[in-house]
Amino acid sequence: MEALVSANDVLFVLLGAIMVLAMHAGFAFLEVGTVRSKNQVNALVKIMVDFSISTIAYFFIGYSIAYGVSFYSGAEILAAKNGFDLVKFFFLLTFAAAIPAIVSGGIAERAKFNPQVAATFLIVGFVYPFFEGIAWNGHYGFQDWLLASFGAKFHDFAGSVVVHAMGGWIALVAVILLGARTGRYGKDGRLHAYPPSNIPFLALGAWILTVGWFGFNVMSAQAVQGISGLVAVNSLMALVGGTLAALLIGKNDPGFVHNGPLAGLVAVCAGSDVMHPLGALATGVVAGGLFVWAFNLTQNRLKIDDVLGVWPLHGLCGAWGGIAAGIFGAKTLGGLGGVSLSAQLIGTGLGIVIALAGGFVVYGTLKALSGIRMSAEEEYDGADISIHKISATADD
Repeated sequence: MEALVSANDVLFVLLGAIMVLAMHAGFAFLEVGTVRSKNQVNALVKIMVDFSISTIAYFFIGYSIAYGVSFYSGAEILAAKNGFDLVKFFFLLTFAAAIPAIVSGGIAERAKFNPQVAATFLIVGFVYPFFEGIAWNGHYGFQDWLLASFGAKFHDFAGSVVVHAMGGWIALVAVILLGARTGRYGKDGRLHAYPPSNIPFLALGAWILTVGWFGFNVMSAQAVQGISGLVAVNSLMALVGGTLAALLIGKNDPGFVHNGPLAGLVAVCAGSDVMHPLGALATGVVAGGLFVWAFNLTQNRLKIDDVLGVWPLHGLCGAWGGIAAGIFGAKTLGGLGGVSLSAQLIGTGLGIVIALAGGFVVYGTLKALSGIRMSAEEEYDGADISIHKISATADD
């Protein structure tokens, strides 16, 4: 009977891993539909290579840092429990690999390919699993301290902060260090519009991400016995709230409309298992509005050229999700309880600090050593030399 239950759990987590793996196609098409046509091949190759590099970094280094587990044992040990430990690694890998996929959208159209590959390895191998181990595996006594001080640990069921806020705040550092795309801002500071190149591709990417997110959230239970319809419906309500808020505040802009559900889903990850559906709806509404407001703020006033708006979408909405779990997860607002707003604020803040510090160390070092920005000629062509050669070969 135990083997049967274990096999069910293996299948459950494996299906979750496959659904989140499919989300990387969503990241790819969202970026392809947003960037200019000349950069589409670069974006597609970058997402695929980033995932492969992430796998190597997480398999050999990152997973061990986060969970103290290595894969140097014999196959007989690894196959125990029907290989559950292996599919758990696969599932958590797809989360880890989302970090460079998020960053990719912010630095699109002017980041050099090889330094970004190196950054992916360092982030997934060291920066991300450091905070992952703190939040999800109790490292360094941080969670125990929160429990003793505020009556609850930092709660992040599916990664609003651990995954999305980390990716968004790392991306912010990279975007600032890179600088704006050539021609994005005139000498007078006026924004020059670079409209999405392909709205259908952008919409396809958003839909793939939206559907895959139910694997991201529901399968975060990591066991059949832990399946909760509450998580599924809360995810649904948050994406709807994010969509409608983005529609209204974004004045029917199709780019905002298709990023709205993603904002809601980013925000609900943390508290999807403890909120009432009305709380999830409110979380999504705030996230959708926050994304539109922050996207316009960064592009128009702060002159931060974040191509896909990944800092507003993942960084800010992820941080809001960590806080929202402490608000709408409380019993007084219809939640299941077991959360503390103070713990959520501190845990979210720690995630942001680690992301900013890690991003600055990684991208700052790479910028000093090799440079992280394409040459003017490469940016004009739409790719650096390595990817341009692939495109040229295909044309031949």
